[in-house]
Amino acid sequence: MAGHSQFKNIMHRKGRQDAARSKLFSKLSKEITVAAKVGDPDPNSNPRLRLAVQNAKAQSMPKDNIERAIQKATGGDGDNYEEIRYEGYGPGGVAFIVEAMTDNRNRTAGAVRSYFAKNGGSLGETGSVAFMFERVGEIYYPASAGDPEKVLEAAIEAGASDVESDEEGHTILTEFEDLGDVSSALGETLGDAESVRAIWKPQTLTPVDEEKAGTLMKLIATLEDDDDVQNVYANFDVDADVMERLSAA
Repeated sequence: MAGHSQFKNIMHRKGRQDAARSKLFSKLSKEITVAAKVGDPDPNSNPRLRLAVQNAKAQSMPKDNIERAIQKATGGDGDNYEEIRYEGYGPGGVAFIVEAMTDNRNRTAGAVRSYFAKNGGSLGETGSVAFMFERVGEIYYPASAGDPEKVLEAAIEAGASDVESDEEGHTILTEFEDLGDVSSALGETLGDAESVRAIWKPQTLTPVDEEKAGTLMKLIATLEDDDDVQNVYANFDVDADVMERLSAA
């Protein structure tokens, strides 16, 4: 997940997360509403909703907002969101998977297609790049959760498959079907995670030069700014020095 981690760290340093907090809350609310609508509205008996609520709390989303998102589903007045996955190629032949939740498929498809076209990419058919990714679980802890050795030991005992630690934090990977169990076990030793989710992990990475990297970052940022887009995954690999220069731009 080199590409994902690199971009996440750059956006963190730029303060992008703080600037887009209201947009983040909107996306978290949407996930809570959908999870409550497709399953039980009680987080204790709905694993997807439990994770959605946990992620919202980790981002300091107010309790009232969380309860309101659940009530949207149980009260029958929530929007009918449709979950859609888009696949395509960005600058430099980088493979993309874009997950969206929308109440207007035509609007979202048109917007996503235009983002790719304006940044040297193109959308493909469903399945056109998914084979390059693996569906796994990702649990993220900030650096304050503990030193790499402590987190690695806890992850191994919890049944995780891999751990990546840097100065920003710890990314713990699990088999897709083990995400809930590993998350619960880690919660007992490390406390609540900052995020727990299923992701698309690239099986191979595509090297990207500095010229293409700038356009690539613009495409990712544009996609993530769209209210209908929930998650963006890409299999790029950019040199660390290039990423530093981009972050300083």
